[in-house]
Amino acid sequence: MTDQIYNYRDPNTGIYQVNDQYTLLLQVYPESVAYAVVYQNKLFAWCKSCEHKALAEPGQTHEFLNYKYKNVVVALPSTGFTLVPNALYNTDRVASIARFLDTRQNEKVFAQPLDDENHIVFKADEDLTKEVEKFDLQNVTHTSKGWIKAIAANNPASYNLYLNINKNQVEITWFSNGKLRFYNTFAFYSPDELVYYTGLVAKELQLTQRTTNLVISGDISINDKNATLLAEFFNGVNENELKLIELPAEIPAHQILSLTALSLCVSSEVF
Repeated sequence: MTDQIYNYRDPNTGIYQVNDQYTLLLQVYPESVAYAVVYQNKLFAWCKSCEHKALAEPGQTHEFLNYKYKNVVVALPSTGFTLVPNALYNTDRVASIARFLDTRQNEKVFAQPLDDENHIVFKADEDLTKEVEKFDLQNVTHTSKGWIKAIAANNPASYNLYLNINKNQVEITWFSNGKLRFYNTFAFYSPDELVYYTGLVAKELQLTQRTTNLVISGDISINDKNATLLAEFFNGVNENELKLIELPAEIPAHQILSLTALSLCVSSEVF
């Protein structure tokens, strides 16, 4: 894991060249913000672990946030969520579902299709929501939706567990026969805890650790402490090689996957 702030911008592109054909992808977490600017399937700017004040006061460092984009997707982390099969989902029932999530006054509820078979109903911190209001709340999506859609579209194997890490949060998903069968998130504070939760998920899914591969993305690298310890307990650990847009050679695709995958998302419904 790392708290390093990483900034990339295409050396041949500035704010005055941006137009309505460019897309802004934005992830807002409680501790930090990440964004990417994409045009014609190519990355033009990326900021990892920026401060929240960049949203309100981009300045010259984050000048790409000064443009009012026509195409924008904003991803928020959930403080609670549930998946609802499409057959049981009804817009009129969202308020009732939100009560099961123990929604509080400082939280806002969103609902949207997650894949061909499920809707996701999730709540997000209202303060984070207010920070992105200027980008239009109709563009808000669950932070993992794009990541899940990207994996689903690339023939996920049933012997793979997919992990995405943001600081001390790990998301784990599993597919069987090409369909989403499991998704959950866990907070961890050491490599041992990461191994514990990953092993717990494997056991719940009746997967044998020694025949299960882990496909990792996000704030993790194949040779860091987290990946090295995971490799001791599972059949293999590989970085996710999905590449949704053209990237500079110095940016590993797996580190930016969940952010660039937001380009696969559509607008959400707000309640």
